[in-house]
Amino acid sequence: MYDADKRKLLSGLSHGSIFFSSLVISAGIPLAILLVSDDPVVKDNAKEALNFHFNVWVYEGILIFMGATIILLPLVWILALPFFLFHWVLPILAILQALGTPEQPYRYPFIFRLL
Repeated sequence: MYDADKRKLLSGLSHGSIFFSSLVISAGIPLAILLVSDDPVVKDNAKEALNFHFNVWVYEGILIFMGATIILLPLVWILALPFFLFHWVLPILAILQALGTPEQPYRYPFIFRLL
């Protein structure tokens, strides 16, 4: 039996780490939790948070590349709002789900999974 409060804390921290910064440092938190924790639900949440970090970095890179090309600049303005919502709303939903139902890992929609 795993401690539900510890599970909530570590799962919420994994998903909330995206708010600490947009740098590689924020991915270190779920990575450390993945390596240290023995709880399978916490490990699944940490993997999902790492996958979300990778997706955000890829999408940011695509938007930056598109912004650097003058022809695609109007498309960047159109895609900026959906990316903003993707980057900020989905982790909030993940934290709420991790706190509400700690026995079930959260799965982000619309991402590709490397781990």
